[in-house]
Amino acid sequence: MRKIFFLFITGLTFSVSHSQEVSDAVRYAQDNLTGTARFRAMGGAFGAVGGDLSSLTVNPAGSAIFNNNQFGTTFSNQIIKNNSNYNQTQTSDKENSFILNQAGGVFVFKDRNPNNNWKKIAIGATYENTNNFDNEVFSAGLNPNSIDGYFLAFANNSNGGSPVPQQFVKLQPGESISDLYRFLGSNLPNYQYPNLSGYAAQQAMLGYQGFIINADDPNNPNSTYITNVPSGGKYYQENNVYTTGYNSKLSFNIATSYKERIYFGANLNVHITDYRRSSSFYETNDNPLVPRETISNLTFNNELYTYGNGFSFQLGAIGKVTEAFRLGLAYESNTWYDLYDEVHQSLYTARQATNGPEVYANLNPNVINVYERYTLQTPAKWTFSGAYVFGKSGLLSIDYAIKDYSNTKYKPTNDPGFSGLNGDINNQLTSNGELRIGGEYKINRLSLRGGYRFEGSPYKNGSTIGDLNGYSGGLGYSFGSTKLDLAYSYSERKSNQGFFATGFTDGANISSKLNNVSLTLLFEL
Repeated sequence: MRKIFFLFITGLTFSVSHSQEVSDAVRYAQDNLTGTARFRAMGGAFGAVGGDLSSLTVNPAGSAIFNNNQFGTTFSNQIIKNNSNYNQTQTSDKENSFILNQAGGVFVFKDRNPNNNWKKIAIGATYENTNNFDNEVFSAGLNPNSIDGYFLAFANNSNGGSPVPQQFVKLQPGESISDLYRFLGSNLPNYQYPNLSGYAAQQAMLGYQGFIINADDPNNPNSTYITNVPSGGKYYQENNVYTTGYNSKLSFNIATSYKERIYFGANLNVHITDYRRSSSFYETNDNPLVPRETISNLTFNNELYTYGNGFSFQLGAIGKVTEAFRLGLAYESNTWYDLYDEVHQSLYTARQATNGPEVYANLNPNVINVYERYTLQTPAKWTFSGAYVFGKSGLLSIDYAIKDYSNTKYKPTNDPGFSGLNGDINNQLTSNGELRIGGEYKINRLSLRGGYRFEGSPYKNGSTIGDLNGYSGGLGYSFGSTKLDLAYSYSERKSNQGFFATGFTDGANISSKLNNVSLTLLFEL
């Protein structure tokens, strides 16, 4: 179903050119620690344990551990706090969200025939919010570099390494900003300019019409561009990013057991994503004025809406080496997403000359770039697990997962834009490991739980998105056929992603602290 981002928008442009970045691919390739309260309290270390609705998302053989039908739902309250350090200026922001985190059920069918070694078949379906995108990050500080580098990079290097022709940044008689913005998005690239994307030309046009950049030689139709931002000091900058949405997974599971010693399972997964990102970048300077008008301040707004769905499958096995010791192995395939992007932009600038008034430019094309459907293939994952069960007293469990983020790909791979982007992915991303450790101790009807989680950086530099460390704990109480579980989890991760991916790539050091409280209600039939 078509989705329109802003109802007040007066125009759309349908474009084949792309605006994706490496960070977009990482966003959909990563999973957060989600699921039932028991699962979260034990750090998600359930690959060899099974018997929990969320264990199916790690190892689909886990549903065959169930002895009875079970249904449950989980609600979570998430608070994320982001501490920003932008060139020694400290700022902080916080976002709170309440979501349906998990729901599902498992039906268990037992064979009472003593001569049949295949004792059980389990069929299940689960829904999980694998990633909650609700977040807000605010950064502010002084910087010797200006955002003019963003517009100069597109203006000077987007046409196969050559400048964007002036015909694409200047208005024709009777033409409006909206007309030109829409034309560029709809008609580039073409046979005459096969290497010039509409998005790149739009950025050059906004910079030119906003008087951030000028043609070095106005009489040369293929002139390079120079900045119109005064130099000589530092620029005060603010960047505010607000995101909402989710990445969810609906899994259909089947599993069986052989002699109650070996368990096999499989999942078919449907992924649904809905992501909205609103960013506003502000820059001002008090550098000396000159006789000609130069930029004194600007605000650059970008709105991104990405939506679509995907498919993956999982295979898994759990084996009882002894009655107490178990081993597990699970494979999760690549996820193949079909995604759509919609982008809206606006730019507001003020310029001033010596002894002159401020002159304003308001560039709001009121146009959405609607890009063609594209495919994103996120990497596969292997999970190796072990668990020791102390009878009815408790258990210890450990999972280790491997995922190679450099195998992420935008498709079609023969698309010139995607070819370069896939090269960047291969150069910037790497394989990482994830360690999960969990334990549970039972006192009659009461269960006490704890867990630890470590996930390595998906980036080769280890700093764009850093390592994650997480701790969790919780308790559960069994009322018989009804169970109530409560969990608290905490994780911390540092990152430094540039405000923009092209030209002006400066960014703040962000320390993100995520606190989550989850409550699960389970029913056994």
